[in-house]
Amino acid sequence: MIEMLSDIDRQLLLAVNGSDSLFLDHAVRTLTHALTWVPLYLGLFYMVMKNNDNFRRLLYVLCGAGLCVLLAGTVDDEIVKPLVARWRPTHDPEIGTLVDIVDGYRGGRYGFFSAHASNTMSIATFFGWLVRSRRLSLTLIVWSLTNCWTRMYLGVHFPGDILVGISWGFTVGTAVYFLYRRLTRSMYTPRNLNPSQYTTTCYRRQDCNWPVAIFVFTLTFVLIKACII
Repeated sequence: MIEMLSDIDRQLLLAVNGSDSLFLDHAVRTLTHALTWVPLYLGLFYMVMKNNDNFRRLLYVLCGAGLCVLLAGTVDDEIVKPLVARWRPTHDPEIGTLVDIVDGYRGGRYGFFSAHASNTMSIATFFGWLVRSRRLSLTLIVWSLTNCWTRMYLGVHFPGDILVGISWGFTVGTAVYFLYRRLTRSMYTPRNLNPSQYTTTCYRRQDCNWPVAIFVFTLTFVLIKACII
């Protein structure tokens, strides 16, 4: 059963890995780079800062986002990958020679599960719960899935690595949010309010539009850059 699932995973990977397009190669290499998304992180920070005049509450949000990355990515890189020791497609003895390598990029030896998928989905989930903005939630999910796609395109993760990473990221983001909710309950809930009415939704729509606009601008910039190079 496991061998059959592994074979399916390999076949799916080869179906979506790489292309003959230099435009896509350049775009994906930029999209998968962490520095590309620094403006988006700054946009999220600006949104949080604008809507939290309480420094302690602001600190909790930032710590929550940091905890998402710690549990989603660091646990994966430092514990799960060495323990499971599943080869990345680019290093896989069975299909390594069939994988389309982009600009010589192969990644580390082990790829289970995808830290890109878990990190981005944990952040998307945490802020989705926190802000409760449909537009922002959709944007962050698309951002996460874009990162997931780039990892398969580059051949450094199997689809199974991505699915497990997404699942772990969603679990971490949800758990961190409810921990944040528990720790900050007294900051949001008046003493005479029923606990069932508790909410952390206090984000203004115009401020939520900042990360959305930055995401769209970043995508546009990457595509234009890929056309020029």
